[in-house]
Amino acid sequence: MSLYELERDGKAQELIRLLRESDNERVKTRAAELLGNFEDHDDRRDVVNALVDAAQSDSDAITGAAIDSLDELGDDAITQLIGSMAGVDLEDDAADWVKAKAYMQVLDADVPELRMAAANGLGNLDQADAVPKLAERFEDPDPRVRARAARSAGKIGDSRATTPLESVLSDPKAGVRREAADALGNIGNRQALQALLPLYEDDDERVRRIAVGAFGNFGNDRPVDYLIEALSDDSAAVRRTAVYSLIELLSNVPTDQSHEIRDTVVEKLSNTDDRSVVVPLVEILEESTQAAQRRNTAWMLGRVTSQEERDRVIESLVDALGEDDQMLRQFAATSLAELGDDDNMVERRLLKIVQDDGVDPEVRGQAIFTLGKVGGERSRKTLDKLIDETEHDVVRKKAFSAISKLGGRG
Repeated sequence: MSLYELERDGKAQELIRLLRESDNERVKTRAAELLGNFEDHDDRRDVVNALVDAAQSDSDAITGAAIDSLDELGDDAITQLIGSMAGVDLEDDAADWVKAKAYMQVLDADVPELRMAAANGLGNLDQADAVPKLAERFEDPDPRVRARAARSAGKIGDSRATTPLESVLSDPKAGVRREAADALGNIGNRQALQALLPLYEDDDERVRRIAVGAFGNFGNDRPVDYLIEALSDDSAAVRRTAVYSLIELLSNVPTDQSHEIRDTVVEKLSNTDDRSVVVPLVEILEESTQAAQRRNTAWMLGRVTSQEERDRVIESLVDALGEDDQMLRQFAATSLAELGDDDNMVERRLLKIVQDDGVDPEVRGQAIFTLGKVGGERSRKTLDKLIDETEHDVVRKKAFSAISKLGGRG
């Protein structure tokens, strides 16, 4: 029976036997690889014990395969390996600082896979005291170790990692730069974010996307110009991320700055590909759960929408009129007015809301307000009739105000 068939049929004990007793290094290596697929097996404990022993063999190939499989089996499996190597009994209820101490010892192991496993484990333990030791691995000869160490430092999020991570941003390996950029974004202090700014033009698309994604965490307008530049990136993913970051930035900056930044953004967006901006904006309005993001998006859509995306934008803004968030409704209404209505599409959609007695009066009132901006003779006649028939004061009041802008009652 082949090794693949043993794995397929769940013959864990037979694979364990081959891992321990075979004289063929390739067979033992393959057995170690396949045992990583037995996470839910009844013999999982025996699988982990066998892999822990194999991970400390003299063969780099077998060691690497065993460590990768332990990693597949979960944190507890890696913890057992680290404890075995450090000579510490790491029970499930062992204190995190005890586990971290053992992991830090293994960070100096000769085998790179072991250093990778130790770096991974430290990221999951969230022990700030491990950051200086992880930073030492930023100069590891193996790029995989450098990448894992940077990722774990970002998970921990201690500011002491900021300066060491900055040096990793110039690493020759794009994968390492990506992890360093992501880590700095997670740390998110002023120094970390400042270090990311030049990366909007990194050679690697994923590095650019990670950096641009972090720009939304700024609490000031420092990254606006960089985000505008990113809207012209060759990568659609980077352009989309830049739109999301612009909206996030507007949500994070102080209110007295957000108005000025919005105006700056709109002015600069006039020179970009409208579609690359509008589609992600619509997605934010439709899918985001953050009130501030949706409000800023609704406002923006009225100022940057292209003719190509106009119908979709109108539908999204009209739907937003029915939301519970009053400020979102107001921004959606002003954006609909800003779009204008040469084809009467906005008027038709709003009249459906206004004439539906089942719609909340506040929502109908918001639609009426917008009709006062974009409506025509049809709207004037509808509102004239509505004033006499409605039972809702808010609807009547809004209708009086709107009809006065449309030429008055007939």
